[in-house]
Amino acid sequence: MSAGLRPEAAIVGLFLALALGACAEGPKIHNERMLAFGTVVELSIYTADTELARAAGEAVRQDLDYMHRAWHGWEPGPMGRTNQLLATGGEFSANPSILPLILEGQRLEEESKGLFNPALGGLFALWGFHADERAPAPPPADTDIRALLDQRPSMTDIQVRGIRIHSTNPAVQLDMGGYAKGYGVDRAMERLMDLGVEHAILNAGGDLRAIGQPGQRPWRIGIRHPDGEGVLASLELRGDESVYTSGDYEREFSHEGVRYHHILDPRTGQPARESRSVTVIADNGAQADASATALFVAGPQGFAEIAAAMGITQAMLVDRQGIVHMTPTMALRIHFEHQPQPQVRIVEPPR
Repeated sequence: MSAGLRPEAAIVGLFLALALGACAEGPKIHNERMLAFGTVVELSIYTADTELARAAGEAVRQDLDYMHRAWHGWEPGPMGRTNQLLATGGEFSANPSILPLILEGQRLEEESKGLFNPALGGLFALWGFHADERAPAPPPADTDIRALLDQRPSMTDIQVRGIRIHSTNPAVQLDMGGYAKGYGVDRAMERLMDLGVEHAILNAGGDLRAIGQPGQRPWRIGIRHPDGEGVLASLELRGDESVYTSGDYEREFSHEGVRYHHILDPRTGQPARESRSVTVIADNGAQADASATALFVAGPQGFAEIAAAMGITQAMLVDRQGIVHMTPTMALRIHFEHQPQPQVRIVEPPR
């Protein structure tokens, strides 16, 4: 499946405080587990209505399964067919499930100043990150990477006229891995709310959106330490919020003693090297998902500028030295779980 839609554990998930809902009478937490987007998805609904929880869980399962199949860029299906047709340069009617993703991708690429570019699916394929499991192989040759980048594939190459689209650049290949999971979680959460669910958290491999709260206490989550194991920090969620993390530990390989990960810098075609992880809080999953990737690529030097450009006020970046860079609003919410605490730098986004 496409890069970014694979097993991840960027956020360690809900703390054991979830047990607070396990009372025999009245509202309690109903938990469902399912597979989608190449990862384990956990749905927790806080309600006294057992039948609502069951029906909502089944609806989300069906929705996520459809989205997973429809948005896979490298297998038969709507997205795979879209990539084939874009390469021809001819105009065609966009699949209804794909067109909104294309429009969203165009907006996100522009906001991120090109640091988030879903049109670079060919680059992920060069690296082997488009497959469910990357086959053992060396990194691609610099000449192959440069040949692709010199064609400058961009979401702006896709021309949209109503429901008809075409690409002016045959190098455009869509890989929605950087935001399809977030977009899908948004749609699934909308389905839950339409069904009458008021308190829920949907956690897709560590990236999540939450609404309401379980009883008198808020949902509380942990953010994975970029070294791999354990929790770096925790935070409490407020109402309807999405929390997404991009980390260099999610999907990687080593070759001749050098480690490579899947978060590629569109400017160089190489893994971005200045960041270890980025966590973003936003009001929707697609924005949080794409912003976390763009801020990871931006690194500490571009963190403030890109956060401001994408409208992100709550973000945290751990750089390769282990220094934590945070916006002021994020700093008010993060609780580090262990001593000694990491070195922290508060970064004011430009106005």
